[in-house]
Amino acid sequence: MIELLHSFNPQSVLFSAGSLTVYWYGFLIVLGIVAALLISLSLAKEYGLTTDLVFDLSFWLIIWGLLGARIYEIFLMFPYYISNPGQMIRVWEGGLAIHGAIIGGLLVIFTFSRRRRLNFWQLSSLFVPGIAVGQAIGRWGNYFNQELFGLPTKLPWGIPISPINRPADYIFETYFHPTFLYESLGCLTIAILLLTFSAWAIKKNYLNYRFYLWSTALYVILYSSLRFSLEFIRLDETPIILGWRWPQLASLLMIIGASILIILKENGLQKNSKK
Repeated sequence: MIELLHSFNPQSVLFSAGSLTVYWYGFLIVLGIVAALLISLSLAKEYGLTTDLVFDLSFWLIIWGLLGARIYEIFLMFPYYISNPGQMIRVWEGGLAIHGAIIGGLLVIFTFSRRRRLNFWQLSSLFVPGIAVGQAIGRWGNYFNQELFGLPTKLPWGIPISPINRPADYIFETYFHPTFLYESLGCLTIAILLLTFSAWAIKKNYLNYRFYLWSTALYVILYSSLRFSLEFIRLDETPIILGWRWPQLASLLMIIGASILIILKENGLQKNSKK
């Protein structure tokens, strides 16, 4: 696999037939969504939730997750999109920001849980393992688009980037860090940890408020930590604030927010247990 990545020249188009063109990026996003849905459906049986509920919530999660990801990306790259408004709708060519999808997804779950009078943390913990798997699959779309790669490298798993896709400062470099692969493997690891945690809770009959809270918070903390680390070597354009890349600041805010939430909720649970 490493040798294949080192020598393969990826193309963004999966296949084309007449006026129909299917892109790798869009195909892998859809594949990731399907994988995430199947995992959530499997867990729903153990969570005591119906498949109809999962399908209903998934419908809105897909719509607002994609919209959130695109709106967030447009916000980050606003000068580019305001100069090229036609690019705003060309999502099949890339440009879906994960942080935007997470924010959009959490808002949907919050709204859905309030309307259905369900536990927000139960619903969010039901979906986070599948979301991590979906991210692991979807990140490969960046490989076929030759985007979101890292600094130049001489490591054997470095990937070749066409001159047209290289930053001007690195035009004479050929091989770059496959940050898409690092993030894909990281997300797969997070998914395995969350699914293992879920299997343990199911076996021990610990499917309760504390488990739901920790499962969701762990996903946010682990993914944000992964993304924060990878931003040190990524080369894609993004706003820089006080010397930090914006995704790093967003990741830090999510880590801090999730950590504070756990501390506050745990303190509340402990106080209630003493009453």
